[in-house]
Amino acid sequence: MSVFQLIAPSGYCLQQEAARRGVARLEAGGHQVYGQAVIPRRYQRFAGTDAERLADINALATLPATVDIVMPVRGGYGMSRLLQEVDYAALRARQATDPLLICGHSDFTALQMALLANGNVMTFSGPMLAGNFGAETLDAFTLHHFWMALRQPRFTLEWAGSGPACAVEGQVWGGNLAMIASLVGTPWLPSIEGGILVVEDINEHPFRVERMLLQLLYAGVLETQRALVLGSFSASAPNDYDAGYSLDAMCEALRARLPIPVISGLAFGHEPQTVTLPLGARGELTHDGTHTRLTLSGHPVLREAEKNTFTTLIEQSPR
Repeated sequence: MSVFQLIAPSGYCLQQEAARRGVARLEAGGHQVYGQAVIPRRYQRFAGTDAERLADINALATLPATVDIVMPVRGGYGMSRLLQEVDYAALRARQATDPLLICGHSDFTALQMALLANGNVMTFSGPMLAGNFGAETLDAFTLHHFWMALRQPRFTLEWAGSGPACAVEGQVWGGNLAMIASLVGTPWLPSIEGGILVVEDINEHPFRVERMLLQLLYAGVLETQRALVLGSFSASAPNDYDAGYSLDAMCEALRARLPIPVISGLAFGHEPQTVTLPLGARGELTHDGTHTRLTLSGHPVLREAEKNTFTTLIEQSPR
């Protein structure tokens, strides 16, 4: 079983019951959960003061070797305030010798991109405590893909995607689109060429999604990639004013402008069902017009003894 370290670098967790349920599920599965004191911590809209939240991040470099997985309680906003003071050198040294498997999404994307930019430190874009492990019903798809990514040094995702046929390879990176766009022009956006950029978001109208992607295009980010993969864009329904301008219409407009294939349909993001992606790993993407495969490799995984006890929470914990 694994040892989880909770951190809370972003917003205060309004869903206290969900967070407690997530902890209970993990513990029922035989896992240990450290750092539970960050769950109720609050300062204004944040999960603690800037100093407290920064200390959580920098303390990762000195966590004992018994800790396997680091997971934020939730997203929100707040990680951007901390980027200048993160001890990247210490985290880079820790990850080079005894890597923690750091998994999260949403606002946490800011730190994940900063770690990639400062030493190519890999993390995982995937579920978090309150929203996923603490959901009223624990999603089997999400759970399966979480453990698969953390336990298998090479694995393949398959989905019914849309877009032009392609076969490309490159470094997989990305996460929350709004956070990536906010890092343009800063030292914390990775300079990745020949990559496979995967993005998702929530509560962003299709024109806002398009605007952020065009920002990446005009900044010279997209044209250096080998492919763009679109995950889920929750709560992005068009309105009457749009008159047919939908997320699908936006995708077609982007495909007409971008020099790289745009593949959509990946279950990745703020939805209950999401895959887990190792950011910084090697990716092999193929799409034949209807079927998409993305094979990932080269990322850190749980220790061999852990991988040999492949027992999932879905079998052990209460729903």
